Amino acid sequence: MKITDLKCAIIASSPVIRITTDEGITGWSQIETPKPYVKPQVLQLKDWIVGQDPRDVERVMRRIRVRGGFKPFGSAVSAIEHALWDIAGKAANAPAYRLLGGKVRDQVRTYRTLYQAEVPGGAEHTPEGYKRWAEYGKSLKGEFTLFKLPSAYHSSMVRDFPDFFYGEVQEDAPFPYPHKGTMTKEGFDHLVACITSACETLGKGYNTAVDAGPGFMPLDALRLAKAVEHLHLLWIEDTVTGDYSPYVNPDVYKDVTHHTTTPIHTGEQIYLRQHYKQLIESHAVNVIGPDPCDVGGLAEIKWVAEHADLHGIAIAPHGTANGILGLAALIQVCATMPDNLIAFEYPARFEPFWYDITEGFEGMPVKGGLIDVPDRPGLGVNLIAKEARKYLEEGDENFFD
Repeated sequence: MKITDLKCAIIASSPVIRITTDEGITGWSQIETPKPYVKPQVLQLKDWIVGQDPRDVERVMRRIRVRGGFKPFGSAVSAIEHALWDIAGKAANAPAYRLLGGKVRDQVRTYRTLYQAEVPGGAEHTPEGYKRWAEYGKSLKGEFTLFKLPSAYHSSMVRDFPDFFYGEVQEDAPFPYPHKGTMTKEGFDHLVACITSACETLGKGYNTAVDAGPGFMPLDALRLAKAVEHLHLLWIEDTVTGDYSPYVNPDVYKDVTHHTTTPIHTGEQIYLRQHYKQLIESHAVNVIGPDPCDVGGLAEIKWVAEHADLHGIAIAPHGTANGILGLAALIQVCATMPDNLIAFEYPARFEPFWYDITEGFEGMPVKGGLIDVPDRPGLGVNLIAKEARKYLEEGDENFFD
């Protein structure tokens, strides 16, 4: 079997990848939204993989791994890897998890990030707003029991609360969040009050994480972690470095982690296992959160999970914007991970029409915060060309040809 073509189209700001073969088997994958700018990076890898056997996933990956980098530039390489596993599974008439070593669980737990804009009537960054956030989470279809709240430097709180920190507020700042600095006492107390409100509202049977940065000075990160120890958070995420940071700083994280019982988490921006080595082996954090759409693919994230398990570190894979194809990939690889898996982040940020243009999921697959691991070949989700064509952007009309 040989790869004959690699195509990339944009559907609802999300790059979708199609790899075809000379035996008529197609592999699908998706890059998290909104990253339409990654499309040229995907297409420039075409000549590197055409003519290769897609079932030899690692051999193909050795040809293109050098072309990736920290988030967002590992996404093109990662998505190609997902599509290769989709083809390999279909060729073997087996789910991808079986090729990755086999599943160790029949259901995978998932957590839900709650976004300010999705709460009916809004949810401002106040204790009352966080109460509404938590109430909204408990009402969601799927009966999620684990949540994550974007807060502090990973939200508009830095703008909405006057004098939140000793730094310049950039009112027109683009994503990602560029704010960083020492927090004021008032800003710190306000943040703790908001987190406490959400936790108290959730009550028994639920738990939450806080996505807080990056942007914290290390001392503030430690103060926050110690101030909320009694709340038993799942974790505090990306305080010092993280989302879109082109570096890790494990030595700084270590100074925070080793002085609090609140779990400290980072890792969604990291590309490849080599960049996790020091973070894991120095026990710089308690929880890592690699994203299979950024770290280098499914085999890569499984390697990271197993290495973390050897060192007593938990894993909670990132995936908030990975789309329906990314959801399929997360389920497959998380089914194979060791017992240090907490849960993966449910890709909630895709429009309902994706269920209409794909086959594999008949509506939202979460029940009681869990997803059954499917046995469909490959990743288990395919695009329906007839339905998906209407959502293609100008210039992508030949994507399915």
